[in-house]
Amino acid sequence: MRWGGGVFMRWARAAGFVAAIALAGCTHSAGERAQGFMSPSINAAYIPLEGSAYLLMEGHCAGLVIGPGLAVTNAHNANLVDGDTIIGQSRNYDLLFFHTAQSARLETAEPFVNERVLAYGQGTDGELRVAQGVVKWLNAEVIARCGDCTVQKAFIFQANAGPGFSGGPVIDASSGKLLGIVFGFRDEEHGGIEKLMYAYDMSRVNAEWAGIRAK
Repeated sequence: MRWGGGVFMRWARAAGFVAAIALAGCTHSAGERAQGFMSPSINAAYIPLEGSAYLLMEGHCAGLVIGPGLAVTNAHNANLVDGDTIIGQSRNYDLLFFHTAQSARLETAEPFVNERVLAYGQGTDGELRVAQGVVKWLNAEVIARCGDCTVQKAFIFQANAGPGFSGGPVIDASSGKLLGIVFGFRDEEHGGIEKLMYAYDMSRVNAEWAGIRAK
């Protein structure tokens, strides 16, 4: 996988192919500049994250409130989160949970193929970015995070997103319901600007939080 100035490869399998994907790292802009969020509820739940992402490089990513005082982002964004607020992180998935003063919570839904979605992230100067996309695959397999971890499952949507969308929300473009959390991407083979974005659905996010809370 690729994050910041480093290169870290991970493999994903979906619809019969295996491809290298990159963490939706924080040091480059992607998507389009956003004038705002689709709804006030998304605005209330969204948390911009910034800080030193790789050596002296500034990083900009996102987190999201998923319950009263509870937020989630990717575990690879840990250095952009105040260490005193961190509750824990998943062993098998790239998810980190932390305390927040915000209490908003979005209604969730399960993604489906051909669903039109919006993803939100941060640009390199901290401006809000948005990308429109379409869900292409469900239950894509992503190689385990460690030797004895379980294989990850993700859904994939095609969009002009990428760096800066790490930890940000994927929203149904019609209903505004929360579908999942972005964690990685790969470039399309045809060389276009759109990428295949990888996200955990909210059922998985909630299951990982339940496991941490039960410890």
